[in-house]
Amino acid sequence: MLSRLKSRGNSPKGGTPHSGSFHRFCFCSGKEELRRKAMKVLVIGLGGVTNGGKTTLAEKLKKMLPNCDIISQDDFFKPESEVETDERGFKLYDVLDALYMDEMVKSIHNWMNSRTCSAVVTEEPQNTRESVKNTEDVYILIVEGFLLYNYEPLNELWNRRYFLTLPYEECKRRRSTRVYQPADTPGYFDGHVWPMYLKYKNELEENTSNVVYLDGTKPQEELLSCVYSDIIQELKKLREGSKLFYWKLDVLIEFKVNKKLITLYGNTARIVQIYI
Repeated sequence: MLSRLKSRGNSPKGGTPHSGSFHRFCFCSGKEELRRKAMKVLVIGLGGVTNGGKTTLAEKLKKMLPNCDIISQDDFFKPESEVETDERGFKLYDVLDALYMDEMVKSIHNWMNSRTCSAVVTEEPQNTRESVKNTEDVYILIVEGFLLYNYEPLNELWNRRYFLTLPYEECKRRRSTRVYQPADTPGYFDGHVWPMYLKYKNELEENTSNVVYLDGTKPQEELLSCVYSDIIQELKKLREGSKLFYWKLDVLIEFKVNKKLITLYGNTARIVQIYI
């Protein structure tokens, strides 16, 4: 690489290598590589009660936020044959063992790695507001599901966590309007779904902080506005941190490039200094 760059920078009169070209190449290439590594990702958890409105809220947020993707916990259910059945004949779907949680964590890590190694910006959403302009270096992942915060490997990934709640009667009413495969058997909601929700919610309240609880009975637009505004504040914090970090990178890279050039062309340091 060095010999090729030297030959491209040779003076027409056969003089010393043109160090200016080499300097610009090293500076831009090194800086862009480090900036790719410094790309910011925001991982949002949208958890809570069954039929609480998680999926609907996640899809609306995706339309409003830049560079946003969704991972749904429902995509990681084990097949029915691998889900345990209790003595009442209930399939135990509302427990962690009914899910491929390791695969879910791996999918989130893969998403994070693919975004931080890419400089490609996804298409700007139609409803993007002025407050989220210039966030091309921030990628957002919304993870939605009913058991997000009771699995320790996931808890180190969240930037923000939201938890939708519903009272018993409203949750049961909404659940009765949905069709599941396999279908809910008589007594399934009272015998398994609701008790498991209360169990995991109690664990969450006892062991976890920094969770924003949302009342799922409120209008969707009100919930959307609340969560959207909160995410925007988080984006602003990341943007400010990125600006400071990029400035430090610029200074650091320029110093290192200058030092490397002088080392490589020690006998022509004066010429190098003219170009830097």
